[in-house]
Amino acid sequence: MQDLTKLRERLSQLDADLLGLVAERQRLSAEVAEAKRRTGHPTRDFGRERDVILGARARAEALGVSPALAEQLMKMLIRSSLTTQERAQVAAGGHGSGKRALVIGGAGKMGRWFADYLSSQGFAVEVADPQAVVGGYPCLPDWRDSALDHDLLVVATPLGVTAGVLQELALRRPPGLVFDIGSLKTPLRAGLESLRAAGVRTASLHPMFGPDTELLSGRHILHIDLGDADSLLQSQRLFSPTMAEQVTTGLDEHDRLIAFVLGLSHAVNIAFFTALAESGEAAPRLAGLSSTTFDAQLDVAGRVAAESPALYFEIQRMNEYGARSLEALRVAVHRLCAAVEQGDAAGFEQMMLRGRAYVAGRSTLRP
Repeated sequence: MQDLTKLRERLSQLDADLLGLVAERQRLSAEVAEAKRRTGHPTRDFGRERDVILGARARAEALGVSPALAEQLMKMLIRSSLTTQERAQVAAGGHGSGKRALVIGGAGKMGRWFADYLSSQGFAVEVADPQAVVGGYPCLPDWRDSALDHDLLVVATPLGVTAGVLQELALRRPPGLVFDIGSLKTPLRAGLESLRAAGVRTASLHPMFGPDTELLSGRHILHIDLGDADSLLQSQRLFSPTMAEQVTTGLDEHDRLIAFVLGLSHAVNIAFFTALAESGEAAPRLAGLSSTTFDAQLDVAGRVAAESPALYFEIQRMNEYGARSLEALRVAVHRLCAAVEQGDAAGFEQMMLRGRAYVAGRSTLRP
């Protein structure tokens, strides 16, 4: 029988071999991306993914390996492969080749994401931000010192600053396309209208993902219809090489829906971790007794707690429709408390069944 040291050495070698195979798979993924681009095939093939996962589960079972483990592993590899293919597709598209872009607020997390994304498309990117120098890009502390003769200007400043930037840009009348990436649009209404009135090509979009996102498959980018079809199409084309779902909404419709998509979900998690923090129960003790539901909720709440308080307050406070979602939460919590306090099992069941039907209805819309 081999001693522990030799067994560990064999495991280490297997780990190295696995990583080598993963690297080879990545190289093949890049070749697949090129073949798909030449033949016009879409980057993502859900049927192929299903066959790969089912095949892996069957082989794993035959080898005495957990099929669930095999599925999880294959999903991670597929996601990595798709990321490689999407990046290759974006670079091959070259929408920015020979063009220049200015990212106002490029030192922020999403500003840096857009700088990197546009650079990958071939844009010569400059960054304007008083807070920091962004490595890899020409920088200036104040966008007002720029000639603003770029093909594309991205306003990635905090929401409370963006409205003023849009108003000032309207006075400068830059020739390129201008768009903001704000989480809310009603606070920007006047600035966007000023740009349009000044004859500036204007778009507005909302990336529904964070700055750590690498693969856009399954992610949404919301475009606001401002009545400028050409500018809307130009902003959509920036993401055509990706697998992002691009959705067009009206300005007011956007904020009405975002009040629930972001405002309500944020509020629920803030209320959750606030209740825990003020409960008097020690976090380690609760973690030692946690359930699947608690762990999942705490994971989401932890990510919310790590975000910028200023940004999340803006999303709650500055949305003209924000009070609707908070009132809906207040009513729902009141009904829940009343059902429990009054022993109303039928009312409690009704809430559960109605929620089950709503969630089931949403899931039928997914691919």
